[in-house]
Amino acid sequence: MALKIDTQLTAKKLTPKIERLFDLSAEKILSLEKHWQPARGTPVFTVKGQYTSRGWTEWTQGFQFGSALLQYDATGEERFLELGRLQTVRYMATHVSHVGVHDHGFNNIPTYGNLRRLMREGKIAANEREREFYELALKVSGAVQAARWTPTADGQGYIYSFNGPHSLFIDTLRSLRSLAVAHQLGQVLMGERDRKISLLQRLVEHAATTARYAVYYGAGRDAYDVRGRTAHESLFNLNDGSYRCPNSQQGYSPFSTWTRGLAWAICGYAEQLEFFHHLGSRAGARAVDAPVAEDTARVLKGAAAIIETMLQAATATADFYLTHACSDGVPVWDTGAPWLHKLGDYARRPADPYNAWEPVDSSAAAIASQGLIRLGHYLMARGDPAAGSRYRQAGLTVAHTLFAEPYLATNPKHQGLLLHSVYHRPNGWDYVAPGQKVPNGESSLWGDYHMRELALMLWREIRGESYLTFFDYGGS
Repeated sequence: MALKIDTQLTAKKLTPKIERLFDLSAEKILSLEKHWQPARGTPVFTVKGQYTSRGWTEWTQGFQFGSALLQYDATGEERFLELGRLQTVRYMATHVSHVGVHDHGFNNIPTYGNLRRLMREGKIAANEREREFYELALKVSGAVQAARWTPTADGQGYIYSFNGPHSLFIDTLRSLRSLAVAHQLGQVLMGERDRKISLLQRLVEHAATTARYAVYYGAGRDAYDVRGRTAHESLFNLNDGSYRCPNSQQGYSPFSTWTRGLAWAICGYAEQLEFFHHLGSRAGARAVDAPVAEDTARVLKGAAAIIETMLQAATATADFYLTHACSDGVPVWDTGAPWLHKLGDYARRPADPYNAWEPVDSSAAAIASQGLIRLGHYLMARGDPAAGSRYRQAGLTVAHTLFAEPYLATNPKHQGLLLHSVYHRPNGWDYVAPGQKVPNGESSLWGDYHMRELALMLWREIRGESYLTFFDYGGS
């Protein structure tokens, strides 16, 4: 095992680091808000410490305004609530009805979803009309996301990526949150001749299709079938729905593992396991609106199979991450990157963001850390304390690394919060500073958001607040 797990670490021991993180976070959010010009598009990642816009789609705007809402949750500072609320109303409507992306869970859950959650938790004053506004946005978002659908030869299907109907991205696992929340709110997708299409069923089918084709299990699927590997993209023949091959957009190759994609799988499956565990409980059943209660019961009849599929995928990807991350929990951007051999036995040492050969990706670490903690939480709740503790302690170990230098951005002139994030290495989009040979020292909106979300999850635990989830526990 490459990651050196600290078995004695607790969330409470991270208190000073988390307090410092949110102090710095406040400065970063306000700096970006003050200097960003909306006409330039959505901020995506930093160049020389300043946020710039460049991307395939506007998939990061929800992280921009969602970060302010996480900051409010952590600190209670009203200015961040007002910032997040105002900008959500002002800029996020087009994301709700966006038919061209697989990113609804990235944009709309951090904004409309967080606002609704805060109101349900009593952290925002109750306002029925305001809550209905958030819920309408979440209902539409979930249905629009579910409509982006390609059927497969085995009778199931998947939400296709912005590349087109032939393309399944591993990232979309975390976008399934939009379907889950919309389902809980009683939404269905209306098809031809008023056919009602279950959002929960599409969630299940997408999760199963991804687990089957985008995750490896060491079963001899091809010459590079190592348990826990993931493919960034899976390609299908649209004429008959058959699977053709793996591919990679942001990784090095179809047969290596892009570690941020791996992290999306860990976090996405862990969250959906939590969702199904709750959905099958009495509280979960009460949280589902009456119009879809019958649909929920029908899907849950076959829940054992999908839960086992998701658990197999979650544990395989988590184990692969633990083996291939560096000893402090931060991974290199791709496990097959061409110059890794120059780094020697890199996985037995702490990551070196300033090495001369291959960049690390701290954003992958932030996403994976949350996923590992959630997987541990799920397994302990399921009655497997040994495995659950192992994953939880691994996640805490990664968080301990990220919440301090050289990953925590302490320079007030740098607009990012989490340093050494990588966006698109193959396309050469990441800034390489003078004197450096690979990208380092820069931040991304998804890295910053997931750093805050990770810290907030632990901060709420430390303060004895309810466990942070994207879905509705059913409280008032």
